[in-house]
Amino acid sequence: MNGADTTFSLKDDGCGMTNDQLINAMRPGSKDPNEERDINDLGRFGLGLKTASFSQCRKYTVISKKQSEHPVFWTWDLDYVYHHAKEWKLIASLPDGNWNEQIYNLSSGTIVIWQDIDHLLKGIHKDDKRAYDKFLQTMECVKKHIATVFHRYIEGNKIKIFFSGREVEAWNPFLIQHTATQSFPEEPLHNGKIKVRGFVLPHKSKLTPEEFRNAEGVRGWNAQQGFYVYRNERMLVSGEWLGLFRKEEHFKLARIMIDLPNSLDGEWQIDIKKSVARAPFGLKDNLKAYASLVRAQAVEVYRYRGKVVQRNSVTQHFQPVWIENQKDGKRYYEINQEHPFISSMDLKAIKPLIRLLEETLPVPLIVINESENPDSFFRPFEKVAASNELKELLKIVYKSLLNNNTPEQAKSRLLLIEPFNEYPELIECL
Repeated sequence: MNGADTTFSLKDDGCGMTNDQLINAMRPGSKDPNEERDINDLGRFGLGLKTASFSQCRKYTVISKKQSEHPVFWTWDLDYVYHHAKEWKLIASLPDGNWNEQIYNLSSGTIVIWQDIDHLLKGIHKDDKRAYDKFLQTMECVKKHIATVFHRYIEGNKIKIFFSGREVEAWNPFLIQHTATQSFPEEPLHNGKIKVRGFVLPHKSKLTPEEFRNAEGVRGWNAQQGFYVYRNERMLVSGEWLGLFRKEEHFKLARIMIDLPNSLDGEWQIDIKKSVARAPFGLKDNLKAYASLVRAQAVEVYRYRGKVVQRNSVTQHFQPVWIENQKDGKRYYEINQEHPFISSMDLKAIKPLIRLLEETLPVPLIVINESENPDSFFRPFEKVAASNELKELLKIVYKSLLNNNTPEQAKSRLLLIEPFNEYPELIECL
């Protein structure tokens, strides 16, 4: 950062533009949004370059070069337009710097240069450390935004994006490669033009701390639930229910991909910034029905970590420590007396203790903490996962299971018993 003299540049090694093409590209509204376009065209209004640049700076220059041709360049300068030209007039000028050298180093390509960056850096001195730190934070947010919006291009090796000289890694919101992620069948809509596919992300207990932090994205787990709308694999909407549902804590593991072609921009009311999309009325029922299935499964995983395991077990059942019941429309919780560790005790002797725990479970406090800070809870024995406490408890239950099972059967049973199902690596070591 160099205070008011800071410049930003964006460089690509694409096919470049001729002089006429560049002038047309710098003309606001250079495209008819209703004209038929190439299926891979990401533009629509012909405003992206101009609105993005003028939203951040008062002066920008574009240099472009076609293969085997000389580069061309033009500049928009708002101060020049206002004080001198009194009309919208491009000027042929290059900023100070080695821009000619940079463009000639490309066989073809384009460089966009921003100057007089008035929104982010107005009135900031280059020696202002606090401003510099804020500037770095903003740049980190920009990098994460790029990693999100263009993640499918990066993953598909269609392009490589570098930010301050470092390659940007894609952020995929669906954790597709994780073994605990549940994916739903793809649903074609609108005569196959639209494709919808749902994912239920793993419970926190199935993720490493690093995986958990990465999967929450820039806005956090609760905010990232919902539909992810893509147009030609570019993300337009990141985690919204499109007015069909409210965002609620227990649905935060549900994320649904919607793929659109650019021919449906009008029907989906894609805005100029390509950050807003609205589902057509005729598709809302289909989207709501599909999303309801994904959300229902997300609730199961969120509330009851063992349900996925239970469905995969035909003859045995998952044994949680606590069981949820209902009476007169109200929920209450009881200790599962069939849990192998609890059933091995003298139930008659500890029944008063069990009743005391059941009747004094601080449900209101848990609900408040869960809604205010949902990711602040430890998983069972997480604080002492490597200590002898959990291992000793595991050995006690394992030993009791060996009375009626082979060692392998006993280990399989342990994978269906809370909290041991959280620690398969310890079970393997028995």
